[in-house]
Amino acid sequence: MRNLLEIQKQLLPDLMDVLKKRYTILHQIMLAGLIGRRTLASTLDMTERVLRAETDLLKAQGLIEIEPLGMVISDAGRDLLDQLEPVMKEMLGLAKLEEQIRKAYNLRRVIIVSGDCENSSTARQELGRAGAEALMDVIEQKDVVAVTGGTTLADMAERLMAPPHATLSENWFVPARGGLGENLEIQANTIASIMAKRVGASYRLLHVPDLLGREAYHSLVDDPNTQEIVALIRKARIIVHGVGDAMEMARRRKLDAARIEELHNEGALAESFGYYFNKEGTVVHKMLTLGLRLEDIISTEVVIGIAGGKSKAKAIHAVLRFGHEDILVTDEAAALEIVNELNSNTA
Repeated sequence: MRNLLEIQKQLLPDLMDVLKKRYTILHQIMLAGLIGRRTLASTLDMTERVLRAETDLLKAQGLIEIEPLGMVISDAGRDLLDQLEPVMKEMLGLAKLEEQIRKAYNLRRVIIVSGDCENSSTARQELGRAGAEALMDVIEQKDVVAVTGGTTLADMAERLMAPPHATLSENWFVPARGGLGENLEIQANTIASIMAKRVGASYRLLHVPDLLGREAYHSLVDDPNTQEIVALIRKARIIVHGVGDAMEMARRRKLDAARIEELHNEGALAESFGYYFNKEGTVVHKMLTLGLRLEDIISTEVVIGIAGGKSKAKAIHAVLRFGHEDILVTDEAAALEIVNELNSNTA
């Protein structure tokens, strides 16, 4: 495929540009679900006149449907996007990046979406979609899935769809740990419940703060109801988690200045699961929290990390160096920085 694409680039460069443009239009309609022409033109930075010509062609080919409220992708359009995805990844160089990162960290699979989540709503939507598909590719009946909180996981939850011809009614979605005390929409409890509802599974919630004092911790850990839910969480076959910048997460958790300074001096770069990691992937600090423990994460069969944005690259690298990820879902901006990090370490 790669050789064929190189030949086409040399002989038919205009054709490749047209393919990219029409793929991008179709892909954005798919992500939006329902979108008007004016909104789509603005999103893609394209004139309405040019966009009209392209969408008229896509409609004539049966790839989109035009309704009174806007455009939607057809089943044929969705199938075409699925078929084109590996071709586009080759064209954009993403397939090569995926393999490079997969080998470097000994991962089962790497999925890279184009763009930078920090600067593009389309890239954020695509990252969520890719994460949802990655989970659906590995989920089995009667699985327990533990999820963390955060905006990326919230986007992923909204794009989760039950697999066709399969029932997940005996599956459980649970929070990986207690709530951070932030917006309800991005807490692990909320995300677990949304994911469960979208695929027809069951869920249990852990109604405890993420950050606990020792007295509160020991009081809760002895509570029978809490013990039951924590036991279910620790049975998870799949963990889906985000990755945070260590200093940002420390501030969001309202850690005192002395602790933040200590984390900085210890070289903390990343936070995930309530653990702080340095550049080498070593845990330099852990929160006193109920839920998944490090030994649970290490023994879990499938661990899926999902995070994007150029500024997250060092944090992602730190968590990958921890060595217990199986699947990474990220964006192009983060992937390029991760490769730069790898190259600087071998220079």
